[in-house]
Amino acid sequence: MTTAPSFTEPEPELQDPEHLARRTAARKAVRASFVGTSLESYDFYVFAYFSAIFSAQLFFPQQDRVAGTILSFSVLATSYLVRPLGAIIFGHLGDRIGRKRTLILTISIMGIATGAIGLLPSFATIGLFAPILLTLLRIIQGLSLGGEWGGSILVAVEHAAPRRRGLYAALPQLGSPVGTILTGALFLILSVTLSPAEMLAWGWRLPFLLAFPLLAVSLYLRLAIDETPLFKTLVATDRLDRAPVLDVFRKQPAALLIAVGAALLGIGSYSLMNTYTISYGVLVLGFSYQNLFVATLIGSLLQLVTIPLFGLWANRIGSARVVAIGAVGTLLIAFPMYYLLQFATFPILVGTMIIGGILPTMSWAGLGGLMAGLFGGPIRYSALSIAYSIAAVISGLIPLVTASLGAATHEAWWHPGIVLAILSAVTLVAAVIAARHRHAQSEADRH
Repeated sequence: MTTAPSFTEPEPELQDPEHLARRTAARKAVRASFVGTSLESYDFYVFAYFSAIFSAQLFFPQQDRVAGTILSFSVLATSYLVRPLGAIIFGHLGDRIGRKRTLILTISIMGIATGAIGLLPSFATIGLFAPILLTLLRIIQGLSLGGEWGGSILVAVEHAAPRRRGLYAALPQLGSPVGTILTGALFLILSVTLSPAEMLAWGWRLPFLLAFPLLAVSLYLRLAIDETPLFKTLVATDRLDRAPVLDVFRKQPAALLIAVGAALLGIGSYSLMNTYTISYGVLVLGFSYQNLFVATLIGSLLQLVTIPLFGLWANRIGSARVVAIGAVGTLLIAFPMYYLLQFATFPILVGTMIIGGILPTMSWAGLGGLMAGLFGGPIRYSALSIAYSIAAVISGLIPLVTASLGAATHEAWWHPGIVLAILSAVTLVAAVIAARHRHAQSEADRH
C-alpha cells in the first residue's frame, strides 16, 4: 500500500529546539505576509470595482458614460504607472534596512491612503478637486504597492526551509483571492441592502473605510515577526549591497526580463477578469452586478484551495514549471471561454470565472518561487519589486487597452481573448527560460 508523499520535516528534526523555533518563525512570517498581501489585494480590488461601477458617476460626471468609464480606468492605471518608482524606493530600503521594517512602512502607507479615499468629497461637492485628490491618493497607493509584494514574498521564502519554498512562496498569493472575496462579498451585500441612490450617496465609502481596521491587524502581525535569516546574515557578514537597484540592472538584466515576462499572466489576468470583464459583462453582455460578484466570489473561494495545492506541487516539480503549465492551460481556453460567455447565462458566467481563474492561478501561485530563485540575496528585494512593478504597469493598462480594442472591433466576442492569449504566451516563454536558467547559488540557498 502506498502513501501520499509527506511535505513535513523528518521526525528527528522536529525534536531539535532550534528547528522548532525556526519553523515557528516561518509560520509567523508567512501568516504576516498573507495578511499583508490580502490587505494589498483588498485595497486594489476595492478601487477596481469602484472604478468599474461608481467612479465615473461620482468623480467624472461631466463625461458621457463610456468616456467616464475610460477616465476611471485611467485613474486606476495611475497606481500601476508609479509602481516602478515605489519599487526603486522600497526595494532599496528592503535591501538596505531590512525586509520587516520596509514592509511595515509600505502597508501603513497603503492602508491610510485607501481609507482616505472613503473620506473624499465627490465632484458635486468640490468640483475638479475631487478627481485630483482621488488620483493623488491612487498614486500614493501605487508607490506603496511598488514595495509590498516583493517584500511579502521574501519574508515568507527567506524564513522557509529550502524544500518548502515553493509552498511558502505560494501562500502569500492567497491574498489575491482573499482580497477579491472580501471586496466582492462586501459590494454584493451593499448592493442588496442599499438602494442605488444610497450606494452613490454614502454606501460606496464603506469598503474603503474598512481598510483602517484591516491595517491595524496587519501591523500587529508584522510587528511580531523576526527579520529574515538571510538579511541577518548579510548584515553580520557586511555583505549588504550599497546600490541594489543599480546592480539589478548591471548584474542580472536577463533575469529581470524573465521575471517581468513570467509575472504578466498572473497579474494581468486578474486585471482583465476582475476589472474589465465586470464592466464588459454589465455594459455589453447584460449581466447584473450581483451575478458578476457572485461568479467572482465562487471562483475566488476555489482558489483558496488551489493555490496551496499548486504551492505543494511547486515543491515537487519547481515553481517555474507550475507557472508554465498554468500559461499553457490559459492559452488553450482563452478564446473558447470568451466565446461561451456571449450566451450570457449565469452557469456559463460561473464556469468562466472558475476556469478562467484556476488556470492563471497556477501561474500566480508559482510566481513568487520562480522570481525569488532568479536573484541573489543582496539585491533580491529590489529585483522582485522592480520586476513585479514593471509587469504591473503593463497589466494596469489592460482594462484601458481591452476597452479600446472592444470599441475598435465593435465589441467582437474575441477581443478579450486576444489580450489573454498574448499574456499567456509571453508568460509561457518566460517560464520555460526560467526553468532552465542557472545562476550563482545565493546565500539563501545555503541557510
